[in-house]
Amino acid sequence: MDKPVIILGAKGIAHPALEIFNSNQVIVYGFLDEDQSLHGTEINEVSVLGSTEDEGFLKLIGKKTEAFVAVDDVKYRKFLVEMLLEVRKVQPVNAIHGRAYVSTDAFIGHGNFINANVAIGAGAKVGSHCIFHTGAVIDHKAEIGDFVQIGAGSIVNAEAKIEEGAFIGSGVTIVGGVTIGKGARVGAGSVVIATVGKNETVFGNPAAKIK
Repeated sequence: MDKPVIILGAKGIAHPALEIFNSNQVIVYGFLDEDQSLHGTEINEVSVLGSTEDEGFLKLIGKKTEAFVAVDDVKYRKFLVEMLLEVRKVQPVNAIHGRAYVSTDAFIGHGNFINANVAIGAGAKVGSHCIFHTGAVIDHKAEIGDFVQIGAGSIVNAEAKIEEGAFIGSGVTIVGGVTIGKGARVGAGSVVIATVGKNETVFGNPAAKIK
């Protein structure tokens, strides 16, 4: 990546995103965040420059810088991604840690956060704007939709499918071939052995629906 990066968001995954770009010798130009109390502060000597909708900084994106959206909340993450597409005609770049493993045979979309020790296997398909926390494993031929978040140490076994906007907590095991529906939530430490429906929340070993 030749251009420096502006990170949209200065909380949550913003700090590890900075570390990811540092691990790849990519310069971070600065952070933008809607929280005015953060403006003028620094994260590891990189400044929070202003708001995520500050035209003075946004106009740099696509010409002089790239952009990465470091926001955990799915709705706000979608809003910022759509804003970048509409206003700057750009897609956010991927943030892939230098110690992550991504198979040369895997497909990866745009704007994904892939932290240290994540493994993405052969033939896996990963959409865009996903968050993979430390040590998550996406086994071969698994499919991950857009805006999915997968917690630290979770394992998505071979040929499992996780649909758009699903949230998988830390330390979850998803058995091979299982589907996790759109917008579903899986509690930390769960073992999922059967399909989880759209917008359902499950927890436990084996995971059961929470009403």
